[in-house]
Amino acid sequence: MQQIILSGVGGQGVLFVTRLLAETALALGHSILMSETHGMAQRGGNVISHLKIGSGFTSPLIRPGRADVFLGLHQDAFLVHGFYLKNDGRAFCSHTSPSSPETVDAAAIASTIGSPVSANLVLLGYAVGSGALFCCPDDVEETLVRLGGEKLKISLLALRKGIEACRLITG
Repeated sequence: MQQIILSGVGGQGVLFVTRLLAETALALGHSILMSETHGMAQRGGNVISHLKIGSGFTSPLIRPGRADVFLGLHQDAFLVHGFYLKNDGRAFCSHTSPSSPETVDAAAIASTIGSPVSANLVLLGYAVGSGALFCCPDDVEETLVRLGGEKLKISLLALRKGIEACRLITG
């Protein structure tokens, strides 16, 4: 159904966003396969997650040129892992100088709500707001609420800011 690559550096929440999407898929009744590579994550190294949603997949790894969606949490993420995206796939990237409708300064938006570390959720909101993902914004919000946690209020706000930013740019 959908193959998603998430890329960033340690500390950006790649693994959290992957878990959030996986939990959302499961709640919607989809099968999932996922794999994470986070070797030097604690020291700011590259982190990549492969997430396959739907049946019929036999391996959790996405082959180069096969990802439907790419989420890049670091502005150089696409340079490092962009080769996974298929030709007609969609790449959503956080960048300080947005240059396309699928690029957003997620860190700046997250800073406006007093939570720069929530840039990952801003980017996720932006992507889910575009309609490119297997789920809708309400599905992701429900999963966030279900997971709860002490940062639920700010997490929901960050997700909604990303959705709002997408709607402003895409109309």
